Amino acid sequence: MLHEVEQAARRHGWQIESVPVSGDFNLITLYRTPAEPKRRIYISTGIHGDEPAGPLAVRQLIEEDVWPADVELFLCPCLNPAGFELNSRENERGRDLNRDYKHLESGEIRAHVAWLARQPSFDFTLCLHEDWEARGFYLYELNPEQRPSQAARVIAEVACVCPIDPAGEIDGRSARGGIIHPELDPLKRPQWPEAFWLVQHKTRLSYTLEAPSDFPMATRVAALVTAARAILNSP
Repeated sequence: MLHEVEQAARRHGWQIESVPVSGDFNLITLYRTPAEPKRRIYISTGIHGDEPAGPLAVRQLIEEDVWPADVELFLCPCLNPAGFELNSRENERGRDLNRDYKHLESGEIRAHVAWLARQPSFDFTLCLHEDWEARGFYLYELNPEQRPSQAARVIAEVACVCPIDPAGEIDGRSARGGIIHPELDPLKRPQWPEAFWLVQHKTRLSYTLEAPSDFPMATRVAALVTAARAILNSP
């Protein structure tokens, strides 16, 4: 999958950087910029290796090469390649990488955060995921400054290709129409996911997109692609 992502990225003019983790193990990062960028956006996926729809959605977005003309893009297509190969949520050492952005105990996340620290701030960020317990698509919005939200627009567009989770509580958090606004106080979060680190250090608006794992792969990929495009093409 990563080989196909890299091939498509090269065809469409992306810059590719291999970020060393340990030995010959690297994380792949992608970058592209238009002649006159007006917005800067970061996209990541694959931090849980048993959530393949995210990397496959990113592969589709890169292959189709339909991006807003004014957007500078930073993209991490698979943050847990070992877990992806093992079909495991965790990495090969049994660590959930998406709970390690506060203490930085894993080599993958230390390398990822060091790479992120070299990048400029982003207008917003997208993290693509799946949830095996979900009854439909839903999203988390981290928006501490109450900037104009795209959450309702995303839900409306995704509803055309995938059901929306109707639950009033998802993953222990209050939800409304498939939208969750998590706790933002860093002192109340003993473990930080990637999106929480991003909103503390690199952006003030972050979306985590969750496709329902029990649905067919084509539906999950379509949900994530549709959601990403809805936000990327927002005003």
